[in-house]
Amino acid sequence: MTASWQTLLDVALRTSVVYLALLVGLRLTGTRQLGQMSTFDLVLLLIIANAVQNAMVGPDTSLAGGLVAAGVLIGWHRVIDWWRLRSRRLARLIAGEGIMLIHDGKLLESHCRRAGVTRDELLQALREHGVADLADVMLAVLEPDGAISVIRNDEITPGARPHHRIKAVRRSQ
Repeated sequence: MTASWQTLLDVALRTSVVYLALLVGLRLTGTRQLGQMSTFDLVLLLIIANAVQNAMVGPDTSLAGGLVAAGVLIGWHRVIDWWRLRSRRLARLIAGEGIMLIHDGKLLESHCRRAGVTRDELLQALREHGVADLADVMLAVLEPDGAISVIRNDEITPGARPHHRIKAVRRSQ
């Protein structure tokens, strides 16, 4: 039920290394995987959780060791979240930025490839937003959380700014 301070420090160090490695690894997989978890993704996540548990606590199976590991994970999460909220650069590094998939009714195929979004997945997202035709979309973006947001042409007024870098202009009829 108890463990030595040296063992608990070892658990804390191991947990920190695993947390940071997983944070980097999951970030490298891209935002697409985070917002659209499939059964395949869930199985991978469960297996990773089981695999890294031993790496975090090592041979220590004490209650104290488990609590130290959980505390370190929560601590790192809070610290990184605190930094992320204060640094746009760190927020971009951790979460990434949105990737424009459709602009003015035109599919941006190179952006879709980079984001790992197929045409069928994008069309499904449009249907979920009540959009039947690409031409009706002013802007579709794969957000950093993996969701696809859609702004239809009829949802904005000329001169409005649906994004700080994009200004809607009146379409010539």
